[in-house]
Amino acid sequence: MSPTNAPKPKPTTVAAYLAEQPPERREALAAIRKTIKANLPEGYAEGIQYGMIGYFVPHSVYPKGYHCDAKQPVPFMSLASQKQHMAVYLFCLYCNADDLATFQATWEADTGRLDMGKSCVRFRNLDDVSLKAIAEAVRATPVEKFIASYEAAWVTPREDRAKAAKAASKKAASKKAASKKAVTKKAVTKKAVAKKTTKKASKGAAKKSAGKKSPRRDAE
Repeated sequence: MSPTNAPKPKPTTVAAYLAEQPPERREALAAIRKTIKANLPEGYAEGIQYGMIGYFVPHSVYPKGYHCDAKQPVPFMSLASQKQHMAVYLFCLYCNADDLATFQATWEADTGRLDMGKSCVRFRNLDDVSLKAIAEAVRATPVEKFIASYEAAWVTPREDRAKAAKAASKKAASKKAASKKAVTKKAVTKKAVAKKTTKKASKGAAKKSAGKKSPRRDAE
């Protein structure tokens, strides 16, 4: 592959990510980013995560990292320019039904339209965005609250499932060992009975043989 056809390197900084966007998208993303940063509680960090502008809980604050990949910090919110649209990913609301409902109501009241998946809102320009809804969602989610809801929704159930699986595996192994022990004991008992029977039969045969008299000739 010639240098001119080599894949374009992915941006590793937020500035580089914005710089490669067309003017209209850059303006929209920059406005949303400004709103997020102005309302972001202490403890979060900004950077490139999963190829998007990301806001996350750094390992210095939450050493365990993301449950899907411990090398990654726990995602809080992301901002991205996709092929057909732009999107803001609200993992911070995915774990909190009440805050999600408030966000949706505010967004729809501001824009009249909400194109939302499980945790992402899609839009084509800044007019489709409710900066108010984003600001409120960010401001309402301090790190402690987010980590508590994140652990309750994802980490604790995962750990509980792991413990249950370990306990079930241990129980199955114990049951298998007990079954194997019972089979071995039964085999040993059967062998001992067979040996005893053979010994008894042999002893009986010897006794019977000893009881027989050899034929003699009458004296002349």
